[in-house]
Amino acid sequence: MKKRDESNAYRHRTKSRDSRGRAARFYLAMLGYVALIGWPAAIPASRAEVAAPLKLEGAIPLSGVTGDFDHFAVDEKGGRLFLAGEDHKTVEVFDLKTGRRLKSITGFGTPHSIIYLPETDRILVADGDKGVLEILRGSDYAVVDHVDGLAGADSMRLDAPSQILYVVTGGKDVPLDYSFLVAIDLKTNKKVGELRIESNHVEAFALENSSSRLFVNITDKHEVAVVDRKAMKEIARWPIGTQADNSPMGYDEPHHRLLIVCRKPGTLLVMDSENGKVVAHLPAAERSDDIAFDSEKGRIYVPGGEGFTSVFQQKSADQYELVAKVKTEPGAKTCLLVPSLARFYIAVSPGETKAVAKVLIYHVQ
Repeated sequence: MKKRDESNAYRHRTKSRDSRGRAARFYLAMLGYVALIGWPAAIPASRAEVAAPLKLEGAIPLSGVTGDFDHFAVDEKGGRLFLAGEDHKTVEVFDLKTGRRLKSITGFGTPHSIIYLPETDRILVADGDKGVLEILRGSDYAVVDHVDGLAGADSMRLDAPSQILYVVTGGKDVPLDYSFLVAIDLKTNKKVGELRIESNHVEAFALENSSSRLFVNITDKHEVAVVDRKAMKEIARWPIGTQADNSPMGYDEPHHRLLIVCRKPGTLLVMDSENGKVVAHLPAAERSDDIAFDSEKGRIYVPGGEGFTSVFQQKSADQYELVAKVKTEPGAKTCLLVPSLARFYIAVSPGETKAVAKVLIYHVQ
């Protein structure tokens, strides 16, 4: 009996040694594998945080500024950022790199759109209340010229090669039952064309560089008008569908896609610029007054007054995906993307609240 027990114990010890040997060999093999390929990447605690397209860098408070802001413009060479204080009747100027507020230019009625001309160091401001295009010298911000007869002047776009500026005027704010698209030759600062549009609410528009076409949001009709800007003639009207209040507009010309933001409800609508077909529509931030398109990254930014910015990724000409809802602040509804600095600016309008007006600065990741 004793010999049988000793024999059983021996077999058990031998089996245990074999098992430990196999485990040790497996462990050594795994160490060799890990040394060869490295440890697998850890799963991030928050994928959204890692992939966040925008990171807040800072904010520029603007104490004493009330009401709504409208659009931005940039002087990259001179390192300046401009912002239209629509209700405050000013144009605010900032240092592009430090964010420091340089000047508050006064004397406007209702400044809406701003365009900076680096070749001549001129600042163009569309003033809807005064009905003028103000032309300021960039060195001292003095008004050096103006173009009258632009009641309700709002959105502007520049055809750089021809130096023709296009301005939307008229509409319900004047008030008129119709609007105009006005062409101004910046070589002479004279009006050289005008197209009457049967609409009392015309919003943003986009120019096509490869042709003479211009696309404009006819907001009260829920349509997009196509204009031959050389002939100053409307050549087509395209409905946007069930969405309403189409206002901001961007253009991805290489893919022939109009990027349109509707406010009722908040929607990013993508339209084929060859035939007017709506190829995509996705829920977006509410109460938006602007849109930015990063053609290099294929990203679309839609800031919303409700307190966040919708960020979309373009997968193809017809496929888009909401990749982030970036928290901002209530009233943050106009923006500017400066790709060369990898920065994204958002103006926070206090509106009728007691909130402090500010500019939010984000790093584009």
